[in-house]
Amino acid sequence: MNSSSNALRICTALVLGLILSLNGGCYLLDSARGQLALMSKRVPITRVLERPSTPPALRAQLEAVTSIRDFASRELGLPDNGSYRSYADVGRPYVVWNVVAAPEFAVDAKEWCYPIVGCVSYRGYFAEGKARSFAGKLRTQGLDVAVGGVAAYSTLGHFDDPILNTMVSWNDIELASIVFHELTHQLLYLAGDAPFNEALATTVEEEGVRRWLLAQGRHADLAEHVVQQEHYLAVVDLLRRTRTELRALYASGIDAPLMRERKRATFAAMRASYAHLTEQWPAAPFESWFAAEMNNAHLASVGTYYDCVPGFERELAAVGGDLEAFYRRVRELAKLDQETRAAAVCAKS
Repeated sequence: MNSSSNALRICTALVLGLILSLNGGCYLLDSARGQLALMSKRVPITRVLERPSTPPALRAQLEAVTSIRDFASRELGLPDNGSYRSYADVGRPYVVWNVVAAPEFAVDAKEWCYPIVGCVSYRGYFAEGKARSFAGKLRTQGLDVAVGGVAAYSTLGHFDDPILNTMVSWNDIELASIVFHELTHQLLYLAGDAPFNEALATTVEEEGVRRWLLAQGRHADLAEHVVQQEHYLAVVDLLRRTRTELRALYASGIDAPLMRERKRATFAAMRASYAHLTEQWPAAPFESWFAAEMNNAHLASVGTYYDCVPGFERELAAVGGDLEAFYRRVRELAKLDQETRAAAVCAKS
């Protein structure tokens, strides 16, 4: 998986179309309009493939998506519905732009809470200008802020999500990853528990890609994917270690000027470690992050996706890789209160 889509996986948005039924403020109304506009652009993939004018590259990608989508439901037990069976060209490089914010001296992201979806650690905008305007307001409050374009998102099954033009430049492994990940959100989603939701989807995504490549006899591609994932997780581990160091620094109680100086030194050390770690790699994950100024907001979302993955991997191994049994176990975990659930899944072995 290339470096740009690796970073995008961290930022995948969950934009609920059900906000149409809410009487919220301008943000919700803008989101509703954006969702309606996107849905109006959907065209069944079968129809796109029937058109003689469809470019060969797009045709090849949509044929791959059709195969991936069938595999997801047939072999992985993921929802069999209309999601990722249509195509939409939104006419821009990203479908939404996410804004993530964290205090100057904290590594936990600011949260926004909504009906249905619960509390999430970002705000998504269909217009880049509005995302950057909102980010600017947050910066005036002294917050660390990150703005990132997102190529794919899910409405959790409340709408039939399309494959987007923002995704079709990816290779088929990347397409399989996003389809498996987002369909897992449709299988099970707990409002307000992002670490559980994202780690579950990441676990199914990786297991799904492994099985999909093996089913095609693509052993060399699988071996290469495993190496890329090892590189990816090595950088994630660096980001998580830095987050842990900063958490301890921010809890130390030292004066703000000295804390600010040590914060800068910690980020500088992280950059140096990244350069050393990736110097022999043909492609480095998170290149776009490290090419720009990084802050607490970048680190805040990393744990959301990965802190609980080892626990889900243990659960899958405990049932011998049987996905149906795994899903049953996950549904039982979902019935627990959040603290008990986190202790069961997110605690280190």
